[in-house]
Amino acid sequence: FWYALVLVLTSLVTEYAPAAVVDALYRSSSTDVAHLVRDPVRVLAGSALWIAGGVVSAYSLCFLLVLTALELRTGARRTAGVFLLGHVVATLATEVPVGLAVLAGRLPAGSLHRLDYGISFGVAASVGALCGLLRPWLRWPALTVFAGMLLDDLASFTDPMTSCGHLIALAVGVGCWPVLRRGPGLWSDDRQQPPVA
Repeated sequence: FWYALVLVLTSLVTEYAPAAVVDALYRSSSTDVAHLVRDPVRVLAGSALWIAGGVVSAYSLCFLLVLTALELRTGARRTAGVFLLGHVVATLATEVPVGLAVLAGRLPAGSLHRLDYGISFGVAASVGALCGLLRPWLRWPALTVFAGMLLDDLASFTDPMTSCGHLIALAVGVGCWPVLRRGPGLWSDDRQQPPVA
């Protein structure tokens, strides 16, 4: 909820600050190739402070529901670990090929400055992780519906790079199932784990 409060505050900034200020904030925390090469830690952290579409977007609602449920079942550290892993891996998996394509002359140099920010990769990873903690009768339909929505986004070809990133992040979350299903240990909060739903 502390993180959600930060996201509400940054969403209020985007709603009420002058457009030039908002654009400068987005650009300074964009995880484009140029920023990742110069200051990867700062932009990866800064990018996760914004919700594309604002606080009323579907991703903000999904953030609250999914991360709350995941934290109740696995603890704050594991939840943060899943979110950050999805955010970082999906960002690098989508931006590194852009940088390589620019070096190879297949994309223009302007591609190095493509605006890229938001929590959606972390949320997608968290959805994938949470599905692994659900009972099978709920796990597979939930995973199928969410993956279907992401594939539909990819098929629309509106923003294929981001759509691919969402699928990669979902796969990262699914890849976390063995760690999350294990008892206290790696990423543990050292507290009693609630029963799986």
